[in-house]
Amino acid sequence: MVMPPLPTSLYRAEQVRVGEKAVAQAMQLEMYQLMERAGQAVFSALIGKYPDAASVLVCCGGGNNGGDGYVVARLAREHGLNVQLWHLGDAFQLTGDAATARDAWVAAGGEIGVPHADVPESVEVIIDALLGTGLKGSVRSDCATLIEAINRAISPVIAVDVPSGLCADTGTHSGVAVQADITVTFIGVKQGLCTGLAARYCGDIQFAGLEVAEIFQQIAEPASVRIDERQILRHLPVRDRAAHKGDHGRVLCVGGDLGMAGAIRLAAEASARTGAGLTAVITQPDNVLSIVTARPEIMVQGWQEKAHEISQRQDWADVVVIGPGLGQSDWSQALFFYLHGCEKKTVIDADGLNLLSFSPDYKNNRIITPHPGEAARLLKTTVKEVEADRFRAVRSLQQKYGGVAVLKGAGTLIYDGQQLWICSEGNPGMATGGMGDVLSGIIGALLGQGLSLPDAACAGVWIHSKAADLCARDGERGMLAGDLFPYIRQLVNPR
Repeated sequence: MVMPPLPTSLYRAEQVRVGEKAVAQAMQLEMYQLMERAGQAVFSALIGKYPDAASVLVCCGGGNNGGDGYVVARLAREHGLNVQLWHLGDAFQLTGDAATARDAWVAAGGEIGVPHADVPESVEVIIDALLGTGLKGSVRSDCATLIEAINRAISPVIAVDVPSGLCADTGTHSGVAVQADITVTFIGVKQGLCTGLAARYCGDIQFAGLEVAEIFQQIAEPASVRIDERQILRHLPVRDRAAHKGDHGRVLCVGGDLGMAGAIRLAAEASARTGAGLTAVITQPDNVLSIVTARPEIMVQGWQEKAHEISQRQDWADVVVIGPGLGQSDWSQALFFYLHGCEKKTVIDADGLNLLSFSPDYKNNRIITPHPGEAARLLKTTVKEVEADRFRAVRSLQQKYGGVAVLKGAGTLIYDGQQLWICSEGNPGMATGGMGDVLSGIIGALLGQGLSLPDAACAGVWIHSKAADLCARDGERGMLAGDLFPYIRQLVNPR
């Protein structure tokens, strides 16, 4: 079954809850009609992905998500499948549309069972309709027990709207969540499904607009936006046939303390491969020969703590990338100090961020690219707090440091003070040394080619992540940061 691409607009759960009622009223729809459409969408996903499945278990909770589950169960039974339905709690306390769906299931001959300690081995597909977006606080113990039973089962799981236990707004959970193979989400894609821990729990995300999404999008302002390939291609036009190297930016990459030449070399080569006209490096003198030998197209200068050498290169550059392999030695701190007042467009990564955390300031001419550990140091908090609400964290980073903040990780977030973007590309193969150095070089090169800070951040993150996905066709395990270069070059030259 070929599914349409996910919409780029993302929403908080409350926006969808309020918006669907407004849309139903505007279209003169009964809310139960939307419940029927939601159940049909999940049932279509079931038979589309698992056409040979004959036995289904539907786990229903006490709200409208449970009502959706009753609709799925009824449709599956009508289709000839063997359907078991477990209801968590008292099914006859359901009210409103969920009660209507329950009654339709019973009228069709369906039975309502209670959860068992384990999912029967005969079950071929599980439908998770326990909580959806209705979760408030922690998962109750009885629900947590059922979620754990679902996760122990070998059967694939389809989650209705949101995997139960997962926060639709943040992508986090309070201890337990259903690990779904497919999540069918309705009306508006919930932003929490696209970042953080959600990557572990959502599986393939499918969108069902329920025939009202177009109107919903007209009345609801997105909470965030998913980066789309078409957005990126606008910034990569065919080059002028009369162009010369001075037209495409001079990028200065600064870093590489003793023993860390590889990091600054990766950043510099990423800059060159992304199309910077000229790329230069300032590094430890001992690193010069190895970098020039490996990549002679890069101009490399060893720095021996002379201020005028920094000033000359800084004046030459259009963009400064500082941090890859920089370290925190006296040499590192002096280099960072001399460049910290730079008025050129700047990308700060790695130890540049750690040094920035010691003397925080606010500037609008830079992009910072922390991973969660670096973000925690910049915000004087913990990694756990950062990951508990990545949306809040990236906003706090930008509000404290200015410019554009890029919070790396599964579902990288970008925020410029007004708009928040999410990158849904990328894979676990990127969890290896040097990947962040490559990203900083890509972003630096895009800035050098005239992109604005937000556009360079979004395009850089997307190109980096998409290149990793192309590279992962040969396997995620064992992927190296340098393996991305051929794919980066492909992506910055779209056909």
